[in-house]
Amino acid sequence: MKFYTAKTDAAADRMVVVDDMILTKEMPTAAGSKMLDGYMSLFDAEVVTRLQQAGYAIGGKADVGEFAIDMLGETSYNGTPEADGTLVNASAEILKEGGVTAVVGMDVNGSVRRAAAVNGLVSVKPTYGTVSRYGTIPVACSGETVSVMAKSADECFEVLKAIAGHDDKDGTSLSEEQCAAATAQDAKVCRVAIVKSLTDGVDAQTAEKLAAAKAALSANGVEVCEIEETKLSAARIAWNILMSAELCNNVSRYDGVKYGYRSQNFTNIDELYTNSRTEAFGDLLKTAILFGSDTLSTENYMKVYDKALRMRRVIAEAFDAIFAQYDAVLAPVCAKTAYTTEDVKADRYLSFTENLYTAPASITGLPTVVAGGVQLIGKAFSEGALLAAAKLFEKEGE
Repeated sequence: MKFYTAKTDAAADRMVVVDDMILTKEMPTAAGSKMLDGYMSLFDAEVVTRLQQAGYAIGGKADVGEFAIDMLGETSYNGTPEADGTLVNASAEILKEGGVTAVVGMDVNGSVRRAAAVNGLVSVKPTYGTVSRYGTIPVACSGETVSVMAKSADECFEVLKAIAGHDDKDGTSLSEEQCAAATAQDAKVCRVAIVKSLTDGVDAQTAEKLAAAKAALSANGVEVCEIEETKLSAARIAWNILMSAELCNNVSRYDGVKYGYRSQNFTNIDELYTNSRTEAFGDLLKTAILFGSDTLSTENYMKVYDKALRMRRVIAEAFDAIFAQYDAVLAPVCAKTAYTTEDVKADRYLSFTENLYTAPASITGLPTVVAGGVQLIGKAFSEGALLAAAKLFEKEGE
């Protein structure tokens, strides 16, 4: 098992590891793919610069699944990280080993949140646009977010404060005032909704974690109610469409010409493109590319891709209706508390079905905090309130 793709000699009280989706000029960035094996960036990502300016040392790079669209990192070019047949996540294992304050990584398809949930860690996926994505490997640009994973809500909050803020180099970056709101602590979570459609299919252990979080919140004066809202479960299909379409466009730059893996078996430019991608990309990524390409075809653009965009708006409006009465949504992060290599062998597209629980926040760009094996999804810029609420149950259900 390879948890680090690169490690530094840095020694500091505050050490942060970034994952292999974030560019670093002193260490290679491969996005878990043979296509970018050994690639060296000419510059650091904005989050790396901000971490260093805040006094954090960069301890190394954590391995990821290929372009971070899988379950827990099992599609990495470096091999499937597992222990006794159970899938493990490189970032989570690095944190559990100790000596690292947090891991900062890209949440594309929920793998960061999933890893935190199954390992009893805390993560925060901030409001879209509050943390710069300049210098990150682009996959699904309309929903991917630089996120933080740590052992506690307090550590997550401190790292989030260091990296949040407006960046002129990122066209989706929000204003400094909006970014500052994401780290404010003047609001509280008083009412929480549990959406029944987002609790379907979870195992007994996950249901226990959800019950433990509910009990902890209730014991601390937070009102928790179960509600009916079926629109949120449609986020999975819509996000899979949008993510695959955007991924298809973003990986088109990897053609074996200017950088990245180049096939040695070609006689013309078409064969160079085809063979380089065939040899370097993994099966899950190839499937997503083909699906995305078909989605964007003339025949399917309006009836599939455009419809998914309209579904995004419907889901956002459904959240707005919930947040008119509640401060947050309490939900599972995944259906199980552990996944095995056999699970992903039996269903190679498992991450595209398991994102039933992570897609609602991905497609809407809403902030999400994972603690105690479950997640709280909140209004835009409510990270401070969510992390404060998560402290009430971050050790529950472990």
